[in-house]
Amino acid sequence: MLTYSDLTKNSNNLDTEKIPFAHLPVLPAEVLKGLNPGAEGIFVDCTVGGGGHARLLLDNTGSGVHLVGLDQDPEALQAAAHNLAPFAERFTLARSNFAGLAKVLDELHIDAVDGFLFDLGVSSYQLDNPARGFSYMHDALLDMRMDPAGPVTAKHLVNSLPESDLASIIREYGEERWAARIAKYIIRAREAREINTTAELVEIIKQAIPAGARREGPHPAKRTFQALRIAVNNELDILSGAFREAVTRLKPGGRICVISFHSLEDRITKETFMALANPCQCPPKFPCACGLKPVLKLVTRRPVTAGEKELTENPRARSAKLRVGEKVSSQES
Repeated sequence: MLTYSDLTKNSNNLDTEKIPFAHLPVLPAEVLKGLNPGAEGIFVDCTVGGGGHARLLLDNTGSGVHLVGLDQDPEALQAAAHNLAPFAERFTLARSNFAGLAKVLDELHIDAVDGFLFDLGVSSYQLDNPARGFSYMHDALLDMRMDPAGPVTAKHLVNSLPESDLASIIREYGEERWAARIAKYIIRAREAREINTTAELVEIIKQAIPAGARREGPHPAKRTFQALRIAVNNELDILSGAFREAVTRLKPGGRICVISFHSLEDRITKETFMALANPCQCPPKFPCACGLKPVLKLVTRRPVTAGEKELTENPRARSAKLRVGEKVSSQES
């Protein structure tokens, strides 16, 4: 497991002033209320990033609360160690995707947790750092890996996938109505030469989408870039399993908080929470015979969103949705 000294000894390699990884945490008061920390306990930030939410928790609790932070991005962990330095005895960081949550907790000999936080999607730092290739606003190599050691890049996908697979990814993950045309134009362009940069891909997308459609709504490349990022990092397929593992590890009364930023993430969160809160498979109006009992109670029936004050200070919070669930005790189920 990574220690504070492991992460800070090379901290000069990360320019935290020019590229601040400590993004402004979204829904700060709502997350703190959702986690409902007491005087002591173990809390796991499954997407620690630069440590914004982790710092919020540690700032508002005492020495009895310990934070475990996971992230697959080594630059994020280095920044988190820097930003959480005043609490060096109260946090542990691990380089891992949250799909490896169970392994991390086992290695730390943690059987039960008081609260989990999942802040989904791409971080502000990753979007704003041109070298990472996430943004359609900066020209860079097509990368989009949250884990720089990951085997698949966006460049690999756009230059190797069949047209039907590309169209499916862009349609399903990007909810892009012009997915088929964009895929066709990508195939046509790569037949002439390899597509290497974000600017090249943006130009192809602009050519594919009719001029009238480009003048409406968000940037024409936004949905395609989102789709490729999700595919590169396998973001959606691992969500439900990670949520279920987290709930399994929660103490009775412990909380799981999930912040999502687009409809696909929120849908999976909602459906997983509902399945854990209402697992009975028996026909309605009949006595339960399946024996399946609720393991989660919905704290938020509807997603919590940012207020006007936060939106003024942090426009990126506009699409954030928070859902909270609480582990049911054996007496309640």
